[in-house]
Amino acid sequence: MISHRTAADAVATPVFAEVMMPPKLPISVTIITQDEVDRVGPAIESVIDFADEVIVVDSGSTDGTEAVAEGLGARVVHHDWPGYGRQKRYAEDLARNDWILNIDADERLLPELRDEIVARFEDGPGEDAYRLPIHDRFLCSERISRKAQYLPVRLYRRSRGRYSESPVHDRVQMEEGARVGVLTGRVAHDSTRSLSHRLHKMDGYTAMQAEDMQRKGRRASGLRLVADFWLSFLLGYFTKGFWRAGLVGYIYAMNYAYSRFLRQAKLWELERCGRADAVSKAEDSPREGS
Repeated sequence: MISHRTAADAVATPVFAEVMMPPKLPISVTIITQDEVDRVGPAIESVIDFADEVIVVDSGSTDGTEAVAEGLGARVVHHDWPGYGRQKRYAEDLARNDWILNIDADERLLPELRDEIVARFEDGPGEDAYRLPIHDRFLCSERISRKAQYLPVRLYRRSRGRYSESPVHDRVQMEEGARVGVLTGRVAHDSTRSLSHRLHKMDGYTAMQAEDMQRKGRRASGLRLVADFWLSFLLGYFTKGFWRAGLVGYIYAMNYAYSRFLRQAKLWELERCGRADAVSKAEDSPREGS
């Protein structure tokens, strides 16, 4: 069949495409993964349309995570697991942009946050970093609190801040004098596949927390061992507002309190027995406030 397209049509087509597809923002998105085939897709899809590049650093998935990420347009790099902060620093070093947006494989930007970021970059961001509200979703995608559970720096200039080298805690350390703003759009955090999954995560991460506390010279306290559970439950249920979610909020507050108790118990176990079981894979990133 003979095409009747003219030379003018050939010229007009790419111009039309440019109008329909605005240029990407000079932001490198970094995501660390291991066995996240069921969750990494929505994370990438929430940023791929506006970010200049998406970098996935995988520490040895066997479930097809890498193939899903590549199929969605992410650049996938394998790197053996060195710990949370160190893995995120490795991802930072791979980025070609100064601006970094870090999200976890179980997180995704909601539309209002994407729009807010785009608006900030239209005339050039006025800050060196931005805190993003993280909203946990728990058991059948229930939102457990009107307030953000965490407000960490996740969008930042690499030249003004970097992830810490801590193998346990993943938080951005900004230079003194850096300007840090706060965005209002939300990040949905779907960290829990089930209660069993949450308990498995809690068991591993609290062991890592206990070892980290011991390295920093903290000692087990009988008072903390007895009081942490109850104080943490009251903090979560009332101060953080988990009560608004009914039974889901009650279950979440109990889980939160148990995790705080468990890390104190494992610190006590380390001092008494010399060991506490730990995990070493990047299944889920810990929260800055945990």
